Amino acid sequence: MELCKVNINYIILKTQQHPASQLLEINQPVQQLIFGLIILLCLLSIISPPIALLLGVIMVNVFGNPFMEFNNKAITFLLQFSVVGLGFGMNASSAVSAGKEGFLLTVFSIFSTLIFGFLLGKWLKNEKKTSHLISCGTAICGGSAIAAISPVIKSNENQTSIALGVIFILNSVALFVFPFIGHQLDLSQQDFGLWCAIAIHDTSSVVGAANKYGTEALQVATTVKLARALWIIPISLITAFVFKNKNSKIKIPYFIGFFILAMLLNSYVSTVSVFAPHIVNVAKTGLTITLFLIGATLNFNTLKAVGIKPLLQGIFLWLFIAVLALIAIVFLN
Repeated sequence: MELCKVNINYIILKTQQHPASQLLEINQPVQQLIFGLIILLCLLSIISPPIALLLGVIMVNVFGNPFMEFNNKAITFLLQFSVVGLGFGMNASSAVSAGKEGFLLTVFSIFSTLIFGFLLGKWLKNEKKTSHLISCGTAICGGSAIAAISPVIKSNENQTSIALGVIFILNSVALFVFPFIGHQLDLSQQDFGLWCAIAIHDTSSVVGAANKYGTEALQVATTVKLARALWIIPISLITAFVFKNKNSKIKIPYFIGFFILAMLLNSYVSTVSVFAPHIVNVAKTGLTITLFLIGATLNFNTLKAVGIKPLLQGIFLWLFIAVLALIAIVFLN
C-alpha cells in the first residue's frame, strides 16, 4: 500500500451512481476552465492549503468536478510526492527526538480509540465492519487505514464508502479548526505538531494544519504521523485475528522508506542542502493541490450517503482522541 493513500474510489463510484446536483448547470469546458484556474492559483502559492480545500468543496458543489474519474490517481501521486519532498526539509536527529516523545502517546491513543470506537459502535448499533473502519481511520491514518483494513475484514462497497465519507468530512473540518484552537491555547510549535499528528485523521490535513502553524510544528507533525502510519501493520494483523480472516493480505506502507531516505540525505549529505529548500517548496505546492482535489470529491451526496449514526460515531471518536491528546500534551509534558 502506498503511503497514506487517500483511496476515494468508493466515494467516486457512489457519486457516479448518484450524480451531484451542483448549483450551477454549466458545460464541461467552463467547468474545466474554472478547475484549471484554481489549480493555477495553487501553483502560484496565492492560496493556502485550507483555502484550497474549501475551494475544492465549493467547486464540486457549485460548478461540478469535470475530472472526478482522475482524482484518485492524482491525489495518491501528489500526496506521496509531497510527503517525500517534505523529508528534504527535516533533520534526522530532530525527527528521532520527536518520534520518541510521541511514541507512548501514539500507542495509548491508538488502542484507547479502538476500544472506545468498539463500545461506541455497539451503543449506536452501527454495523460492525463500518464501525471498525471508522475507528481505525480515526485511530491511525484516516483513509489509508481504511484502505488497508477493508480487505482484511472483507468489507463491502457500502461499508467502506460510509467510513471514508465520515473520515473525509471530519478531516476537512480539522484543517480549519486545529490551527485556530492552537493559537487560542497558545500551544508551542512542538505541542501543536504532536497534537495534529495524534488527533487529525489524514496526513494531508495533518501537514496542512501544521504547516500553517509553523516550521517546527510541521516537522514534528509529519514525523510522528508517519511513525503512526506504521501501526497499520500490527492493527491489520490484530484485525485479521479478531475477524477470523487468516488468509488476508497485510498491506505495508513502503513509501515511508522514501521519506526517511530524503530526511537522511538532507541531514548527512551536504550537497543536498543546496537544492533541498526548492524541493520542499514544490512539495508544499503539491500538498495544496492535493487538498483542493480532496475537497473536490466532497459533494453533498457524500454527506447524505454517510448517515447520522456513523457520522456521530466519527464525531464522538474524534472529540475523544483530540481532547485526550490535548490534555496529555498540555498537562503531562
